[in-house]
Amino acid sequence: MNRILGYLLGIGSNIKPTENIVSIMALLLEHFPQLSLSRVLKIPPIGMNSHHDFLNVVVFIETDLSEDELKAICNTIEINLGRDRTDPSRKMKDRSADLDILTAASFPNTTPIKASEITDEYFLYPLLEEISAYLSDQGYQLSQTGVALQLDGLSFGQSATTINSKTYARDKRIIQ
Repeated sequence: MNRILGYLLGIGSNIKPTENIVSIMALLLEHFPQLSLSRVLKIPPIGMNSHHDFLNVVVFIETDLSEDELKAICNTIEINLGRDRTDPSRKMKDRSADLDILTAASFPNTTPIKASEITDEYFLYPLLEEISAYLSDQGYQLSQTGVALQLDGLSFGQSATTINSKTYARDKRIIQ
């Protein structure tokens, strides 16, 4: 069985989150031909003074880019969507785009992922477990309902999904 190497990203937005999560996926598809996503969850802000809920998703990107090269792409997406990366208090403020590299990963994975060893952001644990199970063809039942989003007329967000993009034809499709 071939192992797929890449990175797991934690992605969130609480400023126009529906619009911005869709924009983040579209911008990632400009760089990567395939994205595998957990469901998208609505999560209250944690550790910050805000009344704006986040939409969060974990994405697996198959790539041989270095972590620094991927981080540059993520930072550019954040800036393009209005995040001020120079603000020293940016972690405590509402944000249009937040893309964090959580870990390098390979799938399929025969042992369940240990989310607590990847991040201390516990609200991402069920999303990490879901995407790991999805990419390893293992069952995983997440009780929280995902948020339905639309990208070029295609739905994602309610369950783990893979989006493929044929960039030469700008033809996107979702495979579940």
